[in-house]
Amino acid sequence: MREMWRLWKWYQNCLAVHPVKTQVISSGLIWGFGDVAAQTITHLTAKKRLQNQNDISTYDAGDRNYELKINWKRVASTSFFGFGFVGPVGHFWYEGLDRFIRNGLVLKPNSYRFVAAKVAIDGFLFGPLDLLVFFSYMGFAAGKSIPQIREDVKRDFLPALVLEGGLWPILQVANFRFVPVQYQLLYVNFFCLLDSCFLSWIEQQQDAAWKQWLKSYLPSKGQKGQEG
Repeated sequence: MREMWRLWKWYQNCLAVHPVKTQVISSGLIWGFGDVAAQTITHLTAKKRLQNQNDISTYDAGDRNYELKINWKRVASTSFFGFGFVGPVGHFWYEGLDRFIRNGLVLKPNSYRFVAAKVAIDGFLFGPLDLLVFFSYMGFAAGKSIPQIREDVKRDFLPALVLEGGLWPILQVANFRFVPVQYQLLYVNFFCLLDSCFLSWIEQQQDAAWKQWLKSYLPSKGQKGQEG
């Protein structure tokens, strides 16, 4: 416990002296660790599905070849997303959002309207942008072409946005109400450990039936043309 306290005091000092650099490095490390966790969960989920789909003799025969192998290239790519986007953009976003709500909208800090405004703006602007950049960046990092990335985004963006839309506002209410602004990105990053597992699961689902159901509520190109 004492060592954890010392680590926290050291982090606070780094944040006070080098705020942007500290946010960038911590974001990169957390997102990299989150991807290791995501790959582990994805592996265990696929292994369990394989076990359910095959008889036990077939599964045991191939089980030795189905061991967890961390894709460190993907870990590095995900970590770089934390370094290059989440850290710097998140730092200036939360600082700027707080100033805008205080000075631009002139709302009393920690009031219900103050927190509600923050949650709404963050959910409608930063949330979708973060997902769009994440799926696009991971596609480029995996060596996919632009048409492939476009199809992946069309497949994964809406399901992720809908499912996350039910969770992140609740988390952000607590964040914006109780967490000092300088620690809000750290708060978000720790929950992104879970979020990276979730996004990995979303990608693993490919063209699952529930994704098709969600996409069915979007107007098709033909419908847009008829409306025009």
